[in-house]
Amino acid sequence: MTGNEIKVLGEVEKRGHEQVVFFHYPQVGLKAIVGIHNTVLGPALGGCRMRLYEDESQAIDDVLRLSEGMTYKSSIAGLDLGGGKSCLIVDPAMKEGRKEMFYKFGECLESLNGRYITAEDMGTCVEDIMHMREKTKWAAGFSQEQGGSGDPSPWTAMGVFHSIIAACERKYDSKDLNGRHITLQGVGHVGMYLLESLRESGAKVTVCDTSEDSLNKAKSEFGAEVVSLEEIYDVDCDVYAPCAIGQTVNPETLPRLTCDIIAGAANNQLSDESVYSAILDKNILYCPDFVINSGGVISVGGEFIEGGWSEEWTQNKVKNIYHTIHRILDESEKRSKFPEVVAIELAKERIQEAEEKQKG
Repeated sequence: MTGNEIKVLGEVEKRGHEQVVFFHYPQVGLKAIVGIHNTVLGPALGGCRMRLYEDESQAIDDVLRLSEGMTYKSSIAGLDLGGGKSCLIVDPAMKEGRKEMFYKFGECLESLNGRYITAEDMGTCVEDIMHMREKTKWAAGFSQEQGGSGDPSPWTAMGVFHSIIAACERKYDSKDLNGRHITLQGVGHVGMYLLESLRESGAKVTVCDTSEDSLNKAKSEFGAEVVSLEEIYDVDCDVYAPCAIGQTVNPETLPRLTCDIIAGAANNQLSDESVYSAILDKNILYCPDFVINSGGVISVGGEFIEGGWSEEWTQNKVKNIYHTIHRILDESEKRSKFPEVVAIELAKERIQEAEEKQKG
């Protein structure tokens, strides 16, 4: 056994994962990792990420971190679902053989007997989900035409939007976003929907992205100001909203941030717990990412409620994230703990209650 294998097992034990599965089918170009963190509340739900990593240990770390986060996300959102995540170590721009690869991954999911439900994530789309559904029913977020929830991005954006309103109300005693300056680090699927809502509310928005097409759309259709990927950290603003890759709030970037609030759609926005004190020292209000970006998982999870997906049910649950943010910030003050710590505690408390009920 190599050192890397020992490290993986150690991380699994530390984070409390129930199962980590590796799938390798080179004949269709499939190299996948599935992480199932916790299934106490229900089947593990979490998206399928398609990405090329610098090395496989980075991919494993991504799966373990994100699947654990999904457990807390589903719990705090009040869903009867657990946390999981999958990662395909494949170029997301892949076209040739893509359908065949997702057919095979659908068969892989079917072999897990419903312990893990996948959905759209970074690098994947509804069409990929539909290919998997030809082999398994454990792929959610399928087209609305067939009774599914469709693209989760608008719902994720809606949850983040209402969270920003809650955070501004907390910080400025006003829900009004008119004139507020918000920076969006990333205007992909979720970021673009969020940009639209923010501009409709009268907010000034500055954006950055790796895609020239997205930047052109943000500027021409929504009047956003565009800066470079590096400049975004130096923009004087009210709200910094990370909406792309994770860990952009770190010891290098924090000293450069001049915002009152951090509230965005990205997963794992903080590099680690060491930045808690720096955020507090700068008097920045932090909205836990797995809470405010839970609109997507709420929408996808709605496919598994009695009677199937409902727009009204989804909308009410996503808008309720506003109240969840206030609850977390209240408890943060009561417990004298960082908001992310409190959010995880509240999520774990719900899981523990369910566990105790199951034991009788």
